[in-house]
Amino acid sequence: MSSTVTILGATGSIGTSAIRVLQAERESFQVYGLTCRENLDILASQLEAVSPAAVAVESAAARSTARYRELKEKYTNIEFIEGSECVIELASREVDISISAIVGAAGLAPSMAALKAASRVALANKETLVMAGDLFMKGATDLGTELIPVDSEHSAIFSLLEHVDMSTVHKIIITASGGSLRDLPIDKLPYVTPDEALAHPTWSMGRKITIDSATLINKGLEVIEAHYLFSADYETIDVVVHPESIIHAMIETLDGAIYSHMGIADMAFPIQAALTWPEKKKSPFGRLDLVRAGSLSFQEVDHNRYPGLKLCYEAGRLGGTAPVVLNGANEIAVAAFLDKKISFTDIVPVVDKVLEGHNITGDPDLGTIFSADEEARSSAREIIRGIA
Repeated sequence: MSSTVTILGATGSIGTSAIRVLQAERESFQVYGLTCRENLDILASQLEAVSPAAVAVESAAARSTARYRELKEKYTNIEFIEGSECVIELASREVDISISAIVGAAGLAPSMAALKAASRVALANKETLVMAGDLFMKGATDLGTELIPVDSEHSAIFSLLEHVDMSTVHKIIITASGGSLRDLPIDKLPYVTPDEALAHPTWSMGRKITIDSATLINKGLEVIEAHYLFSADYETIDVVVHPESIIHAMIETLDGAIYSHMGIADMAFPIQAALTWPEKKKSPFGRLDLVRAGSLSFQEVDHNRYPGLKLCYEAGRLGGTAPVVLNGANEIAVAAFLDKKISFTDIVPVVDKVLEGHNITGDPDLGTIFSADEEARSSAREIIRGIA
């Protein structure tokens, strides 16, 4: 009997990779629901490919278009859920597996809803744990919901820790490609254009995550995510730059041995792993050839080039609403850079200034988390207006 799957954020980079995996695993999985924000063209191709039972389009503007009406008229066998809470409504419907792939803070509420409705949450939305790690992890435990990470780094750590007792782990080592600007002289960074920053050397990702990769804030958010997923102290989580993106994560045990998880830089692999766990199934998405890959290299993080990483560690250690504010301010700053309102090197200072001015609340509930997020965004916009 096939397992039912809902993809939250189906038209993004993770969602489209998930569709590839589900098409390859048609006998094992049946797509129940798809959600998207506004990309109706990609959604249309997905409706044709996997024929879900229900869809939810978040954007009211997109739902008012002729294209949306065409889809409703063509796919009369599919339920089109509408209204301001349509994504959360779909996320709240019972399925075997919910893939949480909405980018940014927008994914938190649907992820929380999925936690109650799905038997397993395949989590790609790192902001869920960055913003509400304690609440989400407690919810998963209380509800008995399986939580399987989809981020390539955390999928790798999860796989490694299946074979190693956590009490014997000395370090968790998360690798970073270094992003699109890793070889650019530091004095050139203020003049970087959005197009240059979006040209990632090894991964194909969404625009926001690609900029976060260039600042290394994405890696900092992954450190916070790893802290919650694996109950690891921040002192035991390291980041190293690994330009080839072959090794996705490593663990060092107390005896000094280092175990690595290697694979092709394709999100289909961690998605398939999250869907089929605890089974290991043959992948149709290619295999890593170590001879052709050649040498592997590692570099220490240059904190002058990547000041955002230390800021993420600081926010994680502060806890409470600090990571919420970090994330919200970063989302606004990245959007401002992409809109050419600020320079690339303004992103981290904006986030730092917002975090510095925030009064942290410890053990926040969801209401407090959403309030802190909105406060951070408002503060970031105000700072950006002063720069522009």
